[in-house]
Amino acid sequence: MAGRVSSAKPGPSRVRRETGVRGLMQKLPGRFSSPLGIRLASRDPGEVFKWFFASILFGARISEVIVIHTYHAFEKAGILSPHAIQKAGWDGLVEILDRGGYVRYDFKTATKLLEVSKAVMDRYSGDLNLAHAGAAGPRDLEERLKAIGKGIGEVTVNIFLRELRGIWQKAEPLPLELVLIAAQKMGIIPAGVKDREKVLWFLKKKWADEGMKMRDFPDFEAALLRLGKDFCKKAACERCVVQEECRARRRP
Repeated sequence: MAGRVSSAKPGPSRVRRETGVRGLMQKLPGRFSSPLGIRLASRDPGEVFKWFFASILFGARISEVIVIHTYHAFEKAGILSPHAIQKAGWDGLVEILDRGGYVRYDFKTATKLLEVSKAVMDRYSGDLNLAHAGAAGPRDLEERLKAIGKGIGEVTVNIFLRELRGIWQKAEPLPLELVLIAAQKMGIIPAGVKDREKVLWFLKKKWADEGMKMRDFPDFEAALLRLGKDFCKKAACERCVVQEECRARRRP
């Protein structure tokens, strides 16, 4: 069953007892799909594709603000379905990407969106739920999604599936390096744990131990990713929103 945490520990290390999880969730936003108004829990094919579309935008090295602005530009133009993307054509897509501020990657992204939308229509009749239904398991699902188009890599697939965890049974992506870094900085997982299966186990256990609902676990992952990307990776401890929690953990 998706989201259930096994009682068997993956290794000898104990989870350190810290109290920063609720504070983290209060100080950092959760899911990236929420500000876009995408209703993934409905499993509606249109909503699922909107999130796949947004995940492609988020997958580039570009600011979240620009991605959200660009997504809303496509939303305003009514171009958030495979058919609408095909109808808009390359020039139309580039124009909207530029309008949203997605300038550095406009040509490449327009080409990618055309290829991806055509593949989703041809292989899955526009419904990515069918990709999930046909997958043998989590890793096979990831490979199926990568095969949809050139440039759909691990980061894009991880972004997409992370927020479908608990909605799609086979959506069980392993945490990205930024999540691992942030979780270890906060003492949520033991130092030295690198295996991503173990990292996911520790994160789920910490979440469950604090009485949080597993359906909200993607918010926890997203908050850790933001922490890792915006603060830990940049060594921006002095302006970090959870610096006190990290300092308290390091005190003897």
